Amino acid sequence: MTSKQEEEIKAFKEVLKAESYGSQGEIVEVLKSMGFANISQSKVSRMLSKFGAVRARNAKGDMVYCLPPELGMPTAKSPLKQLVLDVEHNGVMIIIRTTPGAAQLIARLLDSLGRSDGVLGTIAGDDTIFIAPSAVDQIEEIRQKVEDLFETV
Repeated sequence: MTSKQEEEIKAFKEVLKAESYGSQGEIVEVLKSMGFANISQSKVSRMLSKFGAVRARNAKGDMVYCLPPELGMPTAKSPLKQLVLDVEHNGVMIIIRTTPGAAQLIARLLDSLGRSDGVLGTIAGDDTIFIAPSAVDQIEEIRQKVEDLFETV
């Protein structure tokens, strides 16, 4: 690996550590402004994949690209706000999308709350949770409670 490639990788990682850029195009522009004229969107895409970058909420609540804090499964000490990417419903079920590997941790937390927040039960995969609400006619209120739970942590 050449020193130019090493510098490019170092700059790329620094850009992601800033947790300010929500699109590959923004990352390309910032790297070009840093003097990496040969950077392209396809190269950024490959680098994001190579380094396991994910989209997560930053401190401001914006969805941005960032490097995973550690390679491995999330733990109870992982900031929940960063693990939950999206909460939506289709009128019957509530769906939570999480960072890879976080769904079972989040589902376990929801199950431990009991039925007090309107969650009848959960099914979790790697990065998606299906929630059966206790009352379908109150699904939006339950979805909002679930979202608020992760916004306030």
